[in-house]
Amino acid sequence: MSAIKRLILLLVFSALFVPDFRVLSELRFEENVYLLCKKLCTSGVADADGSDLYVVFISNEKKQVPLWHQKASHRADGVILWDYHVICIQVRTKSHHFWRKKESHSSPLVWDLDSSLPCPSPLASYVSETIRPSFQLFADFQRFFRVVHARIFLCSFASDRRHMKDSLGNWTAKPPAYGPIVAEVHDMLSTPSNFSYVFADGTVHNLNEYNEIIAADVVSNVGTDLITAVHSHKLGIVVNETQLEEFFSLDDL
Repeated sequence: MSAIKRLILLLVFSALFVPDFRVLSELRFEENVYLLCKKLCTSGVADADGSDLYVVFISNEKKQVPLWHQKASHRADGVILWDYHVICIQVRTKSHHFWRKKESHSSPLVWDLDSSLPCPSPLASYVSETIRPSFQLFADFQRFFRVVHARIFLCSFASDRRHMKDSLGNWTAKPPAYGPIVAEVHDMLSTPSNFSYVFADGTVHNLNEYNEIIAADVVSNVGTDLITAVHSHKLGIVVNETQLEEFFSLDDL
């Protein structure tokens, strides 16, 4: 696909499809991003196998993460306190050469379907406007980011929506019309051992594995070894708010 055609697809997708995704399933961030990644892949906006996409869960031990410019907020500055949030970050691969400049590495794109900012937004501006790392917060409100490669996430994530039911099994919110998401199942004898299908085991629910994030999970340093880790671990890696941009600036990501 030519660079110009891909750019046109991105602009059309942002204008026509993002508004639909924003009302797909209210407050089901992980399912919205799951469906978004699939649509980005099939529409040609992203690589067909999702190799340029990363799913990012934002949370902490207290399940209290403040983010700005959120559409669900009732405040003028759009700040809201989520228990967890999920976004998609798209990097600029070699096939996206129309996004690169010879003299610099341009910012990846953030797809946040619950943000009032443009969707997608450059990572640098998203961090500045939504995460606001310069804003002084108490320790209980520090944001941690679990970064998972979309190729792995799309075949290993599962949700039977049990977190949307009360203790009596009644829905606390209207479930979407489509069925629950179940991890794919693949024959390991016929699947390449170096690919993410190793995580596709037919699991029916593992959301808690992704959105439970603690400070002890945060990497100590950001280096190229994290590229291998995020491309091979089911739950990816965890970085803090000062490491997020640094990680996505790594070459060959």
